[in-house]
Amino acid sequence: MSQTMRGQFLIAGKQLLDPSFYRTVVLIVEHNSEGAMGVVVNRPSSVTIAQALTEHFDLPDNDDVMFVGGPVEPSALFILHNSAEMDQSEPAVVPNVYLGSNTSVFESVVNTASQGLQELDFRIFSGCAGWGPKQLESEIDRGDWHLHPACSQMVFHNDSYALWDLMLEKLQEQMGFPPASKSKPEWN
Repeated sequence: MSQTMRGQFLIAGKQLLDPSFYRTVVLIVEHNSEGAMGVVVNRPSSVTIAQALTEHFDLPDNDDVMFVGGPVEPSALFILHNSAEMDQSEPAVVPNVYLGSNTSVFESVVNTASQGLQELDFRIFSGCAGWGPKQLESEIDRGDWHLHPACSQMVFHNDSYALWDLMLEKLQEQMGFPPASKSKPEWN
């Protein structure tokens, strides 16, 4: 494999109707000859982090919610955070975005955030998305997905519901298409 997709966003194509990936943006956190793994960054759940982790942590109940990272291993938890100090054993997925590599990093991020000890962006995901060898490349060739470089501002975007539309706009700009007019939809 000549080039990794690690650190790229997969933006679901409009024709991708699979309910697990309809209108999703996936951050690829691992990509090699054995396949790819990512997390859906724009699917907040209705479960708060405090509710989900109540048996493991004493967290203040707030509005921070878990995200549905994908259909693979739905009971597994993954964390993305922006603190290089928390885990120096793993390189950033993209600048200022790190995948928690072990349980102690997960605990450290959650405890630090809950105590307000430092300004910390993080997201917790249940499940992930996974592809076997060459499967993702085939889906991209078929037009199911579009690639765009990821950035921390979009990974931790405060309106995850709008992220797919925002990324489509960025993709259109990258390809040189004029933006769609929102005031005159009949022109589209």
